[in-house]
Amino acid sequence: MARMHTKKKGKSSSRKPMLDAATPSGMPKEEIERLIVSYAKGGMPPELIGETLKKKHKVMYIRKDTGRRLMDILKENKLEGPLPPDMLQLVREAVNVREHLASNSRDVHNRIRLGRIESKIWRLGKYYMRTGKLQKGWRYDPKEAELLIKGKA
Repeated sequence: MARMHTKKKGKSSSRKPMLDAATPSGMPKEEIERLIVSYAKGGMPPELIGETLKKKHKVMYIRKDTGRRLMDILKENKLEGPLPPDMLQLVREAVNVREHLASNSRDVHNRIRLGRIESKIWRLGKYYMRTGKLQKGWRYDPKEAELLIKGKA
C-alpha cells in the first residue's frame, strides 16, 4: 500500500525476522495467557505486553506459542479497550498536538501535522466501521478524544 502523505511507494512484503521454528519458548500456553491477562489488568497496552513477554519471558511469538493472537486473548477475557490500539495511539498523538497548539497558536508545522494525524484517524475509522470493530456511525470528536485519553492517563 502506498504512503498517505508522501510520494513514496512504501515497502511491500515485509516479513518477520527468521527464527528457528522448532524452538518454542518452553512456557506452557496457559502460563503465557495468564501473564497476558495479568499485564492487561495492570493497565499495560497490548504493544507493551508483547514487548515485556519478549524481553522478560523470552516468548518471541505469542501466536506460535499459544495458537492465538494477543488481541484474541484480550478479547476473550473482555480486556480490549474502547478503540483498537493503533487508533488509540493516533488519538493520543492528536490530543497532544492539540494541547501544544492551544499554547502555541502560530505553530504552522504542527497545525499541518494535526491535519495529517486526524486524516489517518478518519481513514482508520472507516476501515474499523467496515470490519465491525467500531459501531456504525462512529465519529472522531476531539473533545471526546481528550476525555478518553486524559481519563486513561
